[in-house]
Amino acid sequence: MRKGILFLLLLIVWILLVWPFSGGAVDYQSIVAGVVVSFFASLVFGELFTESPHKFLGVKRYLWAILYIPIFLWSCLLANLDVAYRVLHPLLPIKPGIVKVKTRLKSKSAITALANSITLTPGTMTVEVLDDGYLYIHWIWVKEADVEKATLIIVRRFENLLERIFE
Repeated sequence: MRKGILFLLLLIVWILLVWPFSGGAVDYQSIVAGVVVSFFASLVFGELFTESPHKFLGVKRYLWAILYIPIFLWSCLLANLDVAYRVLHPLLPIKPGIVKVKTRLKSKSAITALANSITLTPGTMTVEVLDDGYLYIHWIWVKEADVEKATLIIVRRFENLLERIFE
């Protein structure tokens, strides 16, 4: 089942990448190439893909993922403005440090998406992810050193939606 789901997802991505077909007609060579590449990639990487491929069949997850994109982009915009302010400020108001945060996410995919979301947001970077649900985050402006309070500020904005997408 893993390989079949991976094949389907890879083929969809392939078709989306080659979508503006030449002259408005379907380019069958691109489709055949996509089927072949997706097939071999799913054979090679199928077992590494995910632990629970049946979750990819839930339509609600994709709707939550679509909702996640603007929330993530908004967080990135605010973080970019905050970092730009700190860089352009004459006194360079930074208080960097590494904080420990806790996530309630359980799946590896969800924790990876959370860690990547935190790292892609300017001013924060995931340094380490532990098996017990703790993450160490480098923060440009440490507002709270307490685990619970830092978790509320850094993790919760992403965690609620990622939980609905991945778990």
